[in-house]
Amino acid sequence: MVEYLDLLMFAALMLAVLSGFPVAFSIAGTAIAFAFLGWWLGVMNISLLGAMSQRIFGLLTNGVLIAIPLFVLMGAVLEKSRIAEEMLDAMGRSFGRLRGGLGISVVLVGMLLAASTGIVGATVIAMGMIALPTMLRSGYDPRLAAGIVCASGTLGQIIPPSTLLLILSDVVSNSYQQAQYAQGKFAIDTISVGQIFAAALLPGLTLVVLYILYILIRGLLRPMNIPVLEDADYQQSLSKTLSAILPAILLILAVLGAILSGIASPTEAASVGGLGALLMAAIKTGQNRWFLLMGTGCLILLGVGAGLYPVRLQRSDLGVMDYVTGAGYMVLSAIGAVAVLIAVKTLVTRKTLQPALNSTLTMTSMIFATILAAGVFSLVFIGLGGEERVHGLLSNLPGGPNGALLFCMLFIFVLGFFLDFVEITVIVLPLVLPALILMGHDPVWLSVLIAINLQTSFLTPPFGFSLFYLRGAAPKELTTGQIYAGVVPFIAIQAFAVAIIWFAPGIATMLPDLLF
Repeated sequence: MVEYLDLLMFAALMLAVLSGFPVAFSIAGTAIAFAFLGWWLGVMNISLLGAMSQRIFGLLTNGVLIAIPLFVLMGAVLEKSRIAEEMLDAMGRSFGRLRGGLGISVVLVGMLLAASTGIVGATVIAMGMIALPTMLRSGYDPRLAAGIVCASGTLGQIIPPSTLLLILSDVVSNSYQQAQYAQGKFAIDTISVGQIFAAALLPGLTLVVLYILYILIRGLLRPMNIPVLEDADYQQSLSKTLSAILPAILLILAVLGAILSGIASPTEAASVGGLGALLMAAIKTGQNRWFLLMGTGCLILLGVGAGLYPVRLQRSDLGVMDYVTGAGYMVLSAIGAVAVLIAVKTLVTRKTLQPALNSTLTMTSMIFATILAAGVFSLVFIGLGGEERVHGLLSNLPGGPNGALLFCMLFIFVLGFFLDFVEITVIVLPLVLPALILMGHDPVWLSVLIAINLQTSFLTPPFGFSLFYLRGAAPKELTTGQIYAGVVPFIAIQAFAVAIIWFAPGIATMLPDLLF
């Protein structure tokens, strides 16, 4: 029994999580209990827990993870300002007369919200309240409508920027370094957030295309499930459509473009996203619109100008042009700062910013508490010999490296039925990724496969988060059974997407190789 203490600890964790006790406390409490049990039985050195202070300090000073609250704030502001509703209405009108057009518009809006917010809950709830009643009134099959909304909402985990990719990039980078140390390399390479974002972009768009193809094919095979919307109101000018979706596209390009081009770090780009979301939400209110637009333009000019022609006024060899340019930058900064202050005041007055900040603090606290607790768990698991057991298990599996990877993917998929992506990422992946990388798997390609697999955990019953979000926002006539049945085809599509990336790795590695 003593030699299986690490496996018993993992089983106890599953029971604690399923009991409904807060996840972070379940993880940390299970780890501490088994640490003292292992010490009492003489199979663990309790002094290992002394390393926790270093882990906590490393987490709180991690430059990559600092971007998480900023990206969450960006998404929360866009959600609370109801920008998603306008995008969905505009896209629905654009595709109204196409069979399945409303479903396609939901997928496309889910893609835009994914790239501009990265928050699954906000996207699913918004579309569940806006799009789902419209789809049901239009005669869509309830199961299909629920599946489209749930699946589209989860795109926020695979299309960058997203909290999953941020956490995953940190875990993959640490595992890659650990694997290199195990190989005797000390001049090590690292993996950046930009590489993971670039790797996930094309697979995320591939998933969008697969969803749309499924809706179109389903409309051809079962037209009674996807009626054509003949309502004459579903006509509007191109300018109205662009005015609804263009701000979100510009925000996406600003954030992702800054990261992928190397102009800004993820944290700096997240700051740009947060400011952009504040300005977008304030402009939408109509108050001080022209000054806010001018301030936004000034900030854009400042960013572009400072990148192309930086000026450092502390230098002694500056010419007249440098001083004139520097003065211009100061004026642009002042106008931009005033615009941001006005935007904040507007959103506070309209009570939009307060709930967005509450949502940001709640989600950020949950994520960081889980990561801290997972640090305790992994430390105790290693102390009980779990790491050696995992490495031995993966090394002895039939099929070599591919067999080990297939086993890990199936294991992660099964865990997704019971655990959240954060727990799987910070507890399980640090144990299996170093071994998989040592077997020769490309870490960037590996991260994309795992990201799509983790995305599926939002759809798998009984604890898929998207299912719970939609259940809370959906009309009462839509049953829980219909929601569960509706996501099954989309789970199969995501499994098919994993197979595509597995056999065509260039989809994931081409863009990082090109940019980095």
